[in-house]
Amino acid sequence: MARRNRRAEDSGPRPLRGDFQQVEEHPDGDWAVRSISGSSASKTYRCPGCDQEIRPGVPHVVAWPADRSSGEDDRRHWHTPCWNARGRRSPRTSRGSAPRH
Repeated sequence: MARRNRRAEDSGPRPLRGDFQQVEEHPDGDWAVRSISGSSASKTYRCPGCDQEIRPGVPHVVAWPADRSSGEDDRRHWHTPCWNARGRRSPRTSRGSAPRH
């Protein structure tokens, strides 16, 4: 089987196993990102970007480092806007502290 070479000028997302999953290049490395539709979201997750719950029925994204397998330990569920803004702000991980008003 012939090997395909990637073009250097192609910096857009690279599709994986269908059109709902892609690899995104970021300053902190390549990330495999899968969009989850609202009808497929059946569990509650905690978004690492805002530390708020992602409720069942809410569309969101799942991301993990592209150089690792998609094992559950590596995957994180993000609100789509939080994932898109993650390079512009730091994650909020102060679950044990009192809320600021």
